[in-house]
Amino acid sequence: MNYKERKAEDNVSTVTQFVLLGFSDLPQLQGLLFVVFSIIYIIILIGNSLIIIITRLDIALQKPMYFFLANFSLLEICYVSVTLPRILVNLWTQDRIISVLDCAIQMCFFLMLGTTECLLLVVMAYDRYVAICNPLHYPLVMNQKVCIQLAVGSWIGGIPVQIGQTCQIFSLHFCDCNQINHFFCDIPPILKLACGDTSVHEVSVYVVAILFIAVPFMLILASYSKIISTVLRLPTARGRAKVFSTCSSHLLVVVLFFGSATITYLRPKSDHSAGMDKLLSLFYTIVTPMFNPMIYSLRNKDVIAALRKLLLKK
Repeated sequence: MNYKERKAEDNVSTVTQFVLLGFSDLPQLQGLLFVVFSIIYIIILIGNSLIIIITRLDIALQKPMYFFLANFSLLEICYVSVTLPRILVNLWTQDRIISVLDCAIQMCFFLMLGTTECLLLVVMAYDRYVAICNPLHYPLVMNQKVCIQLAVGSWIGGIPVQIGQTCQIFSLHFCDCNQINHFFCDIPPILKLACGDTSVHEVSVYVVAILFIAVPFMLILASYSKIISTVLRLPTARGRAKVFSTCSSHLLVVVLFFGSATITYLRPKSDHSAGMDKLLSLFYTIVTPMFNPMIYSLRNKDVIAALRKLLLKK
């Protein structure tokens, strides 16, 4: 495809727009993919919006756990809205061109919201840890002020780092090819288009990934190891089942999200393939946000009861 470029003094062409190839290798399935992704987007919007509404309206859900769940649902709506609308437009119009500025903005918001998700999942694990391992101190430790501070910290904690990382990546020269073999502007496919040595940038990506993916994952696993240890000491099987039911949904979300994100950002550049990158990205950008409302509602009796009250309310 054609793209604009200007010649720099060092004879390196500077790309001014990219082409998101997305799913162009499946020409017969464009219409089907548009329908499928549209349905998924609607499910994500409705499911997460319902969770936000019931956690605000139902008195029984005025607890720290559901305050963080409402934040998580709002985050998921924002997170998928960075990528899915662009995917739908590309599938509908077949116009896959995106300017460098729009690509940088998409990447920046995607990385910031992805970081927020990592941090918020840690906060939710900490909330469950305090509730189960230190129940007597729970109201004191997880008071309203602390909950708000933890939520705000999760939302803004990664902003400076991810803005810096985005600026660093887009300070690179892109030459010869402007085709991104992906369905959104993510770091690995963008680095593949860069001219010259990108080793410093790759190290930077690994450091940030360790800081905001690996470390939070380790903290969550540490929290749940403590939780499991405490649960196994409970005297009754019914008590153990109740606690596991509450926590298993969160743990399932953690494994889905962190597993796919870790493989994407922490494996060597030489191991990256376009097909595998797209498949893994589908998990942490679309599949997990779609299943989150189902996971949290179907495995939580309080949420099911609140949904029934809301839907059956005359």
